[in-house]
Amino acid sequence: MALSNAYGTAPLTVGSAHVALRDKGASIQQSSDRALTFSGRPTFTIPAGAVLYSDPVTLTVPDMADVAIDLYLPGSTNTPALLTMHNAAFQTNYVSETGNFAGVVTLPMVDTIQNWFLLYQVQVAASDSVGGLVTFGDSITDGTRSKPDTNSRWPDHLVRRMLSQPTPLRMGVMNQGIAGNRVLSEATYTIGNNALARFEHNVLSQPGVTHVIVLEGINDFQVARQNPTPTAEDVIAGHKQLIERAHARGLKIYGGTLTPFYGAPNYTDVGEIKRQAFNEWVRTSHVYDAFVDFDKATRDPADPKRLLAEYDSCDHLHPKDAGYKAMAEAIDLGLLRPAPPLAGTTRR
Repeated sequence: MALSNAYGTAPLTVGSAHVALRDKGASIQQSSDRALTFSGRPTFTIPAGAVLYSDPVTLTVPDMADVAIDLYLPGSTNTPALLTMHNAAFQTNYVSETGNFAGVVTLPMVDTIQNWFLLYQVQVAASDSVGGLVTFGDSITDGTRSKPDTNSRWPDHLVRRMLSQPTPLRMGVMNQGIAGNRVLSEATYTIGNNALARFEHNVLSQPGVTHVIVLEGINDFQVARQNPTPTAEDVIAGHKQLIERAHARGLKIYGGTLTPFYGAPNYTDVGEIKRQAFNEWVRTSHVYDAFVDFDKATRDPADPKRLLAEYDSCDHLHPKDAGYKAMAEAIDLGLLRPAPPLAGTTRR
């Protein structure tokens, strides 16, 4: 497990940490509880800007299981110092009463939140034959407006689909969606880096990554409103940078067409023209190794500028659960299967 103080502005002390399989609510399966150490120590202070990795533990994690991470922070978090967090995780997290309750079966909670704090990675050992897919995007990959606590983001639906095949497709899926993310600039209403800046940390540095699906650009266009910049060509140039960097690491990288946003608060005809031009490039340029037509999967055939009503979460930008499921179903699973070894060769 890895904890992040990457955006923190002061050192942060972790007094105790445990990992377990969640039972329900704020309870864990007692037999699965494991205390975590950091370089052999039960407590550690993470410097500002740093990431902290725990020592490994032995814990079998079933497919689609919820893992509970207990963190005891003995210092005050009510300070001007920033905490690293993932906003709008759409997963209930539990805050205890004062004290160290890491590892107790049922947390004596006093509050719930829908954000993940400090957690960067949970790494699970797998065989060499298991690949890793990073889904890299903005709020639509992050699962905004999906039903909380149901794992209904499109990457979650994709995992279920992969496991339901007659021969299950086993691949680690790492969701690296950040609400408000743009290809070329920072969003003013969220903390995080643009896609070009975070690609190394969020994609190329992920353990076991073999494939990437990119769905980025709608925020560049819709936030610009009537502004002629960034142009579709500007955003395309940014995507080409991502592709080059992925190919340099030997990764397969697939581009997603941008989904409709007619009726959203920032919709403009200028933005729609850019979206259509970008999608045409994704479909026809063959710069990506392949493409996923999320636009076709979610649009209204009678009015292609709009999301299909049964997929629209009602903000006209984000799909609801049924729309996220349709996005997952649009992905050709053959793109994710490992290539067979060449005749006369041995795979190790």
